[in-house]
Amino acid sequence: MIIKDVRSYHLKAPWVEPPKFGPVVPETREILVLEVETNSGIVGVGYLILLGGGVPTIQACLKELVIPEILGRDASETEGIWQHLWKKNYWIGRMGVTVMAQSVVDVALWDAVGKNTGMPLHRLWGHCNDFIPAYGSGCWRGYGPEGMVDRAERYVENGFKAIKMQSGIVYDRHQDIQNLARMRDKLGPHIDIMTDVNMAWTPDEAIIIGRKFQEYDLYWLEEPVPCEDFSGYFRIAEALDVRIVGGETHFTRFDMRPFFENRKLPILQPDVMRGGYTELRKIASVADTWGMTIAPHLFPELMVQLMASIPNGHILEYVNWMDDAWVDPILPRDGIFSAPERPGHGLEFKSEFLTEYQVG
Repeated sequence: MIIKDVRSYHLKAPWVEPPKFGPVVPETREILVLEVETNSGIVGVGYLILLGGGVPTIQACLKELVIPEILGRDASETEGIWQHLWKKNYWIGRMGVTVMAQSVVDVALWDAVGKNTGMPLHRLWGHCNDFIPAYGSGCWRGYGPEGMVDRAERYVENGFKAIKMQSGIVYDRHQDIQNLARMRDKLGPHIDIMTDVNMAWTPDEAIIIGRKFQEYDLYWLEEPVPCEDFSGYFRIAEALDVRIVGGETHFTRFDMRPFFENRKLPILQPDVMRGGYTELRKIASVADTWGMTIAPHLFPELMVQLMASIPNGHILEYVNWMDDAWVDPILPRDGIFSAPERPGHGLEFKSEFLTEYQVG
């Protein structure tokens, strides 16, 4: 299990369905793929998806600050390597590029460990859940009011019991309320509806609009204010009778500490790019201590391993961003995921996907 080589690849792949967050749509999927190879030939794989560019920057960070630190180490030292990289790069990192770089390494290391033992990660960590519910995400605001509903109805037709739409940025509060009202009218009373604001509002706006949203049985209101505005989160949570959730933009459990100290958010949404598997398992454990549940941000094909192994998993976010990349994709059935029994995280890139879309 001695690490003998680490390789990274920059992919630019076309979208299966472009995510229409607003007037501007990302032209391609920017993907960083990382391979960690051991002296026995085991190859662990990790990857990131970046919506605003930055893959070459993270590759430079890997080359200078990360890869030299892990070559020659035992790949099973997942905790030791995580701590070493965290402390070594703390002065210039703590968040951002350095954490994303060590996160993709962490995912690859765990994949290698699982492959070495012949076990899927959810078994290695201690299996807990056979079935994990998912919600259909991607009812983007850029599709327009009717387009968001159309996409949601497709999810419901495929067996999903929950969907997520967007609010804010493109629309004013009047249109946002109309959009939710239309969604509730079309989907009926038995489908859970979430909405993501993507940090677009002030606390006052969130409270005013959120009170109207409550009339339509909104399941959760996601990232209503900028991620640094913890007091704003807590003001909103105290004022509204709807779940306030967030966490996808926060790096590691340290950045989330105010959420644990002021338990106003019942559900946290950590992102595997901002800590890796090692850190997300710790976030889940701390959250469980305080009665909070986990609904990870994106990466359902990776996150199913985490959610199958923790007691406080809530729901997975499903989008089809990477379904075409895998030899054997991990997909939901009737809105439900089950973790695969393949070693490691169970994902293998199609060779032609890597070859066709690699740019660096």
